[in-house]
Amino acid sequence: MTANKTLIIIKPHAVRDNKTGVILSMIIEAGFRIIAMKMIRLTSCQTGEFYKEHKGKYFYEPLVKMMSSGPVVISVLEKENAVSELRRLVGNTDPEVAEPGTIRKIFGLSTRENAVHASDGNQNASRECTFFFSELEEFKY
Repeated sequence: MTANKTLIIIKPHAVRDNKTGVILSMIIEAGFRIIAMKMIRLTSCQTGEFYKEHKGKYFYEPLVKMMSSGPVVISVLEKENAVSELRRLVGNTDPEVAEPGTIRKIFGLSTRENAVHASDGNQNASRECTFFFSELEEFKY
């Protein structure tokens, strides 16, 4: 895993509200290449394992419930400085204070339902990509 890959999850409310296409378009227009993508519905067990570092925090149970409430779209993205570039594109986790034009400002409903999950560092990006995708699923150029 290089620093040129990261993971994004389009959350259930954004998928349900038919925002997947426009969010993916924003990502592509920002220069990212989608190298793997799938739509799945996570179980609460899978979601709990994915967010296990937050177990015991006040937001863990509601987060698990929300992320397993419907289908999500998960993508591995590639771009130079992918993690930091994607974090800039998605904006602050709180849509109320996110920069104008960011994905969370446009599509976020709340701090929890903020449209997308984005890896917060290179180490997490590597873990998160391999959590959802095998090496066989990632397209190699």
